[in-house]
Amino acid sequence: MLFKCKNCGGNTVFSPEKKKMYCPHCESVDSEEKIGDSSLVQCVNCGAPLQITEYTSACRCEHCGMYLIFNERVEGAFEPKLMLPFCIGKDMAVAAMEHEFSRRLFAPADFLSTKSLEKMEGIYVPFWLYDYGAFYDFAGEGTRVRTWRSGDTEYTETSYFEVIRQMDVDFDRIPVDASIAMDDGIMDLMEPYDYRALADFEPQYMSGFFGEVYNQEAEELDGRAQAKARQASEELMQRSMTEYTTVRPFRKNLNLNRESFCYALMPVWQYVYRYKDQSYLYHVNGQTGKVIGVTPVSRGKVLAYGASVFAAVTALGCMAVHVLEIL
Repeated sequence: MLFKCKNCGGNTVFSPEKKKMYCPHCESVDSEEKIGDSSLVQCVNCGAPLQITEYTSACRCEHCGMYLIFNERVEGAFEPKLMLPFCIGKDMAVAAMEHEFSRRLFAPADFLSTKSLEKMEGIYVPFWLYDYGAFYDFAGEGTRVRTWRSGDTEYTETSYFEVIRQMDVDFDRIPVDASIAMDDGIMDLMEPYDYRALADFEPQYMSGFFGEVYNQEAEELDGRAQAKARQASEELMQRSMTEYTTVRPFRKNLNLNRESFCYALMPVWQYVYRYKDQSYLYHVNGQTGKVIGVTPVSRGKVLAYGASVFAAVTALGCMAVHVLEIL
């Protein structure tokens, strides 16, 4: 399917700034109409062949520029229950990149150029959201250490306490990405998300962006969700015992129970920069603007900087010698 403007026939897309469907051609709002079912092999608008993967759920036709959403990959078993619509547009994502990396002295000259950043694309990444219940039974020995000084003598007093904790907590919507194309570590660093903005799935939100269908099942990724629930449980338990100097556990029983899971789409801006035959990936959280990525280093800039520093030091040395000669 695709969405066209009723007024001018242009491609209407979802605008994160306006939070509505928007036609960039005639600037009308909420003027969209859905056009037909999309073919996986050719553009429903111009008929040009499409180059997509077996997991692509939304793309942009390279010939006519229309954003297409593939019905069979957003319906039935592949229909997301929830999605987090893009909250920041491309301009804000670019601004976040510039703010994060503009002060990197040795980055290549065109790293943040307008031409390079224009290649940034918004992608709806498939996620599984898990709900887990946790019961943590803990027993141990805690200490409180007090030190004081009297004259030249320092005294230490250690008090011992029995520490018993029982914690019953629910973890809602633990996010785990379900795309083999995305680096799991990077997707974890994209967190946190504000789930108050979650919405029921609507294909209109995908217009103007790329998308992927999940290619890893919920059962396959359950271990990652469990690991996150376990880590969060440990952190909560540790925070409940900060009044002690040390805590030595005698008993630690953590029971996790998966209560439910659902399929959702999360918004990510992705920028690919090629330098010296190597690709550097950068990601911007499409809701919060959080930036993840490592800046490439220009060897030419490093050498130029080293040469300028050497020249400056040499000049200062010559000046010092000249002053000494005068004296």
